[in-house]
Amino acid sequence: MGEAAEQARDFHVTTTRKQLITASLPLQDHWLPLSNLDLILPPVHVSVCFCYKKPHNITNSMAHETLKTALAETLVSYYAFAGEIVTNPTGEPEILCNNRGVDFVEAGADVDLRELNLYDPDESIAKLVPIKKHGVIAIQVTQLKCGSIVVGCTFDHRVADAYSMNMFLVSWAEISRSDVPISCEPSFRRSLLNPRRPLVMDSSIDKMYIPVTSLPPPQETTNPDNILASRLYYIKADVLDELQTLASSSKRRTKLESFSAFLWKLVAKHAATDPVRSKNSKLGIVVDGRRRLMEQENNTYFGNVLSIPFGGHKIDDLINKPLSWVTEEVHRFLESSVTKEHFLNLIDWVETQRPTPTVSRIYSTGLEDGPAFVVSSGRSFPVTQVDFGWGSPVFGSYHFPWGGNAGYVMPMPSSVEDGDWMVYLHLTKGQLKFIEEEASQVLKPIDNNYLKI
Repeated sequence: MGEAAEQARDFHVTTTRKQLITASLPLQDHWLPLSNLDLILPPVHVSVCFCYKKPHNITNSMAHETLKTALAETLVSYYAFAGEIVTNPTGEPEILCNNRGVDFVEAGADVDLRELNLYDPDESIAKLVPIKKHGVIAIQVTQLKCGSIVVGCTFDHRVADAYSMNMFLVSWAEISRSDVPISCEPSFRRSLLNPRRPLVMDSSIDKMYIPVTSLPPPQETTNPDNILASRLYYIKADVLDELQTLASSSKRRTKLESFSAFLWKLVAKHAATDPVRSKNSKLGIVVDGRRRLMEQENNTYFGNVLSIPFGGHKIDDLINKPLSWVTEEVHRFLESSVTKEHFLNLIDWVETQRPTPTVSRIYSTGLEDGPAFVVSSGRSFPVTQVDFGWGSPVFGSYHFPWGGNAGYVMPMPSSVEDGDWMVYLHLTKGQLKFIEEEASQVLKPIDNNYLKI
């Protein structure tokens, strides 16, 4: 990274104004239950951040007003985001849709856009997204020294997955540009995810999910190399194509399967350098069930429709067998979980556990279980569509230091070049250092030259 980015690590953000933005039309107070697929999410927050060059067509204060007015209008359709999460009498979270509103913070930062060290989001993005204290979503709009604008959002994952958040962002941008009616009206039809009667029991779900009461106690690590950190990289389209070809044997596998297998091999190689080496490693991949469950809803369902199937293998096999073998293994464990039946079984399984909260086993993998990480495809991340009226962002990324013991990886479309990926990696410092050394031809640290800022 350049010297400017090094100097800017310690920039300061000052809040200039705090407001509560409510939906522009009166809403009837009502309760919205969380579905069984929402209830498998721990109470974690997800952030997303967009950087824009200084608007030339309007002043920054006009831009702020545009964002707030459009947000108030967007919340009429996306009313769950204007509510709050309350615990119901059985101890489960539920959304009270009372138009409490969204905490909207305006801020200034003593740094230029080109000085931001986006390669290290813990040092840059983390300061430009709000800490959500109340409600379901919080928003922070920060003006940088150069006049650039950063829009950051933090939302409760129990209410929305990335697909739902992407719908909201596109709608908010459309209303900001007066491009109405919005292209995507969200559906809150919870009955789509009702359990079956009678319930169908599938023991394979027990291998993937666990009641929180059965979780092992959290482990503290004293080794600095085992501390999780976030980094951002990019992969060029031609390198991705090459990787896909290399990872596919008889049948061409997807880019996501190929990249996940490539990373799994690297994580295994790094584990082999540890003197107290683990024998196994796990990889999970987040699967969206909308297309499987909701053909008739045109995929506008708002909420969580996710599952995290995972596979485990001996580290020696992951290292010594070819990349194409690892890719086939990834494809194999995914295949069984990308079905309608899997999601229906998962919904039924959660019903048998309620009101005890449940969570994916891979989220809570202990250190002694060997290295584990989850890949979540951000391929539907609409980075170029989040244009509020002053141009598309020069940079956009999710930021999710999720609090589990496992790592988290999210490839997203690049804001710069069609076909390129931007990849958010939340792994241990030791793994990140190793991957950077071993995969420098594939994963390149995000920098100003690539972002053209």
